Amino acid sequence: MIGAPEPGARETRDVASRRILLVDADAFFVAVARMVDPDVAGRATFLIVGGSADSRGVVCSASYETRKFGVRSAMPMSQAVRLCPQALVVPVPRGACSQKHREIRAVLERFAPVVQAASIDEWYLDLGGTEQLYGSEPLETTARRIRDAVMAETRLSVSIGGGTSKVVAKLAVERAKPKPGTGATGVHVVPAGAEAAFMATFELAEIPLVGPRFAEKLAKFGLHRVPDLFQYDPATLARWLGERDAEWLWERAHGRDDGVVEEREEAKSMGREETFARDIGDDPTLEKELLRLVSRVASDLREDELAARTITVKLKDADFTSRQASRTLDEPVESDRVIYTVARELLERLRRKRRVPARLLGVSLSSLGASGVAPARQLALFGEAPGALVETERDKRVSRVMDTVRAKFGRDAIGPGITREDED
Repeated sequence: MIGAPEPGARETRDVASRRILLVDADAFFVAVARMVDPDVAGRATFLIVGGSADSRGVVCSASYETRKFGVRSAMPMSQAVRLCPQALVVPVPRGACSQKHREIRAVLERFAPVVQAASIDEWYLDLGGTEQLYGSEPLETTARRIRDAVMAETRLSVSIGGGTSKVVAKLAVERAKPKPGTGATGVHVVPAGAEAAFMATFELAEIPLVGPRFAEKLAKFGLHRVPDLFQYDPATLARWLGERDAEWLWERAHGRDDGVVEEREEAKSMGREETFARDIGDDPTLEKELLRLVSRVASDLREDELAARTITVKLKDADFTSRQASRTLDEPVESDRVIYTVARELLERLRRKRRVPARLLGVSLSSLGASGVAPARQLALFGEAPGALVETERDKRVSRVMDTVRAKFGRDAIGPGITREDED
């Protein structure tokens, strides 16, 4: 579950000198969807991003106006549409979101020596040691300059929370978000020394990583809000919760954590999946859905200028049994043709083992590397072996031409021949 830091894991720098910001893009997926399609999504007050209205998928994001009806991220799409039937439902503009993520990060890197992407729409900044660089201006002033720069250069609004720890910055950014009726201005910085007073305004369940089960356990002892915790000494809490969890919670409730802002490795995988409105039992239809998923994830791959060696296909059967199969190639690939060829073989393998209707289908790519950088390859003495899977330069060119057409005329403007043939 959760636990106190291991011995030796504490940050050596004076806690009071830490200057940590969390930058959170406001309604990121909604904002990008409106930017991509200003004439339709851009004019919709009630907007849900995440798929089609008849999908069994989940909500990725919703406009603030839609959230007033109870619509939330990760909610089943069918429930969201029932709560707000007048909402427009649009797919996630993944390519545009990736591009905006990079644009925002580029602005942030000009202000902070260390930037850590916590997700596609969140970034931690460590401004420790930059006081002289910014003329000893208050951290809140720097945060507002960062916010203005992001808006000016990306046309996207961000909220910024700050403090001496990640946990304080995370909670502060929620107070910063300019939601209707809150009066928030987009920046909320907790001064050093005010952490405990700030934390005392929260429910224990609002502390990051305090999940529902842990919150239920706390409630059994009458612990609901942070001030409730301070009525008891650490020894009593340790008897109730266990020593590690009690210490962990005590530190977080005082606004202290040892997490440092550090650069993270690039994503190790990317994927697409679809939960069907109705279970699919016939192979040709599943193959058509697989092709669409491959076209999308392969396009994502090329947009990030990457190639992949490992291809994985995932199935969730009608009885919720999840299965997957993978294949790792000798060389990285990026074209729709090769990725689909492998993915279809994997799907056939899974279907032979258990032929029942499918509820969900997904394809993911891993073992990622820069596009065009392949390991040295020794040519076969008598040419390629019969049936060998080889990606050609023509495969790459064709795929990138399709990317260009889709970017200009829409995702469904063009696709591999099999889709058109099957639809005739």
